[in-house]
Amino acid sequence: MSEIDPQAEALLETVETMGRPPTYALSPESAREQLAELFASEGEPVDRVEDFSISGPAESIPVRLYAPTGEDHPLLVFYHGGGWVIGDVGTYDPVCRALSNAADCAVLSVDYRLAPEHPFPAAVEDAYAALEWAAEYAERINCDPRRVAVGGDSAGGNLAAAVSLMSRDRDGPEITHQSLIYPAVASPAVHEFPSHEENGEGYLLEAASIEWFLERYLPNPVDHRNAYAAPLLARDYSNLPSATVLTAGFDPLRDEGREYADRLESAGVSVTRHEYEGMIHGFVNLLDHLDAAGEAIDALGADLKTALER
Repeated sequence: MSEIDPQAEALLETVETMGRPPTYALSPESAREQLAELFASEGEPVDRVEDFSISGPAESIPVRLYAPTGEDHPLLVFYHGGGWVIGDVGTYDPVCRALSNAADCAVLSVDYRLAPEHPFPAAVEDAYAALEWAAEYAERINCDPRRVAVGGDSAGGNLAAAVSLMSRDRDGPEITHQSLIYPAVASPAVHEFPSHEENGEGYLLEAASIEWFLERYLPNPVDHRNAYAAPLLARDYSNLPSATVLTAGFDPLRDEGREYADRLESAGVSVTRHEYEGMIHGFVNLLDHLDAAGEAIDALGADLKTALER
């Protein structure tokens, strides 16, 4: 096994000395505040940033648009991470700014409904509604409706994968590419992977916190076997958009991300993989602390740019 990156190790030591309680020991409200503090960063300048709301299946959905100057941009619909319980467009502002610049595309960041106030399928239905809105109204925000991608990290990677399945199954909008950053795609009722145990303690995201998230997002055991909650349960991966799958060596979600890439490839989907062997879950957000975060953004941006230029 590879060794943890020295910068990641130093960051973990700093977090340890700060005495932050683990997510599973907090209320959702406190956990949301703690994540915002951890990921706080000024972010890169972007030509245009705009907040507005779009129609959703139950209520309006707040979104934030990042766009270069000019018209006819490709568009990435981005879903933030946070276990479907924490995180928002503000927390992920630096990542979306960096992705917009790296891929030279517009990014629509989606503030989908969170659990436990809104358990499954609220988040994925909001995510799909945002894709439909992007495809229908892209021209209103100076984007190209023929070049729309989806992406996200962790729980957001789950939503991007699920939306890709849903759009295929529902004959919905055509998706050009899916950018899956250490996606959470396994079912707690079905899947076990070595990385869940190997990396389950001491690497920022812990196994007990994953369980805490899933209990709030999937309180109904029936949903543990729904492929839109756990895309590794899908029976068919054909006719899905090309994908970038990024994984981290010291992430409990590492192996399920690898497995999802395998499933896509086996079905004939074009997949580009990036594994950062010395990194931890959430590292892409830590642009101020980890050199690998910037490298990952550049890799994701290059893949997106190539896919969206086709």
